[in-house]
Parts: sequence; structure tokens; C-alpha cells
Amino acid sequence: MRIRYFAWMREHTGCSEEQLALPAAVQTVSDLIDHLSSVSDGHALALKNRKTVRVAVNLTFAAPDTPLCDTDEVAFFPPVTGG
Repeated sequence: MRIRYFAWMREHTGCSEEQLALPAAVQTVSDLIDHLSSVSDGHALALKNRKTVRVAVNLTFAAPDTPLCDTDEVAFFPPVTGG
């Protein structure tokens, strides 16, 4: 699985993208956030507020219960604001 981080999330995790062999326990976006939050303090900080973190799976916005597979690309990014 390819995981990408954008904006300040990239700074907290220390990387713009990473490859992950999907653990058997990770079935959904919510499971993935739980797993990634245990990787490092930076990951936990980047993903701590689930209500504001935006997630896309294969370029489509995803809900917490969206199922995942090894070939997916998951992108995490902060909410976008404009004026």
C-alpha cells in the first residue's frame, strides 16, 4: 500500500510517502489510522484529530469504514480552507 501525506502532516510524519505491507488487522481507513498512529509520535500527532483529517483512497474521498486492500493508495491531508 502506498501512503501519502500532505502539508503539515508530511512535516509531522517526517515523510511525504511510505510503502506499507497491510497488516491483517487493518481492514478499513479507521484501522489504518489506528495502526499508523502507533508507528511514531509524529504519526500520532498528524492523525490525532480524526474529525479534521481528510483521507482519500485511490483519489476518492473516503469514510472511516472504507475497506482497504494492499494495492490501494491512501492520502492524508488537513482540511482545506479558502477565502
